[in-house]
Amino acid sequence: MDNNRLIMAMISYYSGDPKRVQHFLKVYQFAKIIGEEERLDKNTQYILETAAIVHDIGIKMAEEKWGDCNGKLQEQEGPAEAEKLLKTLEYEPEVTRRVSYLVGHHHTYSGVDGMDYRILLEADALVNIYEDNLNREAAHHLYEAVFRTKTGKKLCHKLFGLN
Repeated sequence: MDNNRLIMAMISYYSGDPKRVQHFLKVYQFAKIIGEEERLDKNTQYILETAAIVHDIGIKMAEEKWGDCNGKLQEQEGPAEAEKLLKTLEYEPEVTRRVSYLVGHHHTYSGVDGMDYRILLEADALVNIYEDNLNREAAHHLYEAVFRTKTGKKLCHKLFGLN
């Protein structure tokens, strides 16, 4: 299935919130680049790209329910929202299950159990370092905690001078 329908659905989901749309589009593009450069198989690449598009879907619900959208609340509220949207768009159940799992763990840096998970963390970190205007020390800490792929490390080095 083509993820353009999902991108359009997420743009509608975040209607009026261009910052969130810009964020997931950047994470999606970095995930796509890293996955392709790391030569993921076609299915894992597809799951990665799908997860990158919806990775922050829990923010809106967390803000509505809790008045906050910290990482833990995003992981708590995101999987059900992702499942609902993916089901509406008729994604395969096994894709939906894995994407929901990744959404529910995209701020958890331990127990990483696959390249789709690893690369999603790296892509999100690349965008967050920039968007959150992290100082060099904080950016380096995130680099050490998250980056393992050759491509992710290279991008982080080229973008922020970290290695």
